[in-house]
Amino acid sequence: MRPRDEHRGEREGVGAADAVAEGVRGVGPGEIPGRLCDVAVELLPVSGASVSLHSHGLPVQLGASSAQAAYVTEIQATLGDGPCQSAAESGTPVLARDLTAGQDVARWPVFAQQATAAGVRAVYSMPLGSATVCVGTLDLYRESPGDLSDRELHTARTVAGMMTVALMALPHMEEAGQPGDERWLSGLATDHDQVYQATGMIMAQLHVGTDEALARLRAHAFAHGRTALDTAGDVVTHRLRFDEEQDEGGEGTAP
Repeated sequence: MRPRDEHRGEREGVGAADAVAEGVRGVGPGEIPGRLCDVAVELLPVSGASVSLHSHGLPVQLGASSAQAAYVTEIQATLGDGPCQSAAESGTPVLARDLTAGQDVARWPVFAQQATAAGVRAVYSMPLGSATVCVGTLDLYRESPGDLSDRELHTARTVAGMMTVALMALPHMEEAGQPGDERWLSGLATDHDQVYQATGMIMAQLHVGTDEALARLRAHAFAHGRTALDTAGDVVTHRLRFDEEQDEGGEGTAP
């Protein structure tokens, strides 16, 4: 006979799966990521959630349960650092239990400072994908320090697994109206297309590679207290050039 805890885990998994199915019932593809984040907040002791795909080292946010969750996710994208980046790189859950003190602050000092300033004091990042490939993260935010219990962590893993299935299956569902492609997905991340376009423009302006161009974009955004997405908008609209004032040691300025 199997241990009682194993049976309990199965029951919790079924409950989370049912909640996910109910949460996305009858909604269009573009609403799915945000709805899944709402379900995560309902099931877990967190104040916010976001879901991102990770491409070329940059989280592409698909949905969030609140403006706060969306903003803290953008902080991680701008810094190129934080629990979601670590989870994407390792393919394992990363639990930042206390961003106000201790090892989590030492690991992500700048992110910890900016996240706490935004009212977030704990982050739990769950990888999305398979055992060998991580395609993104489910990021859970809490306004007070603390850990997830074993039961809550099991639920978070279950939600992340269901989210992976939902996101990866959508392009092939007849309900999506666009079977066989991922146009619905690229549509969700339209704003982030500017980041990739801006990175290409910086590459041309400075004659550098992709990694260096993205690093310059992030550095400029951080130095000016803005997000990478906002700064990319300035580059794309030609309000900011990175090849201006290079002889004077600058990165370019926006008027």
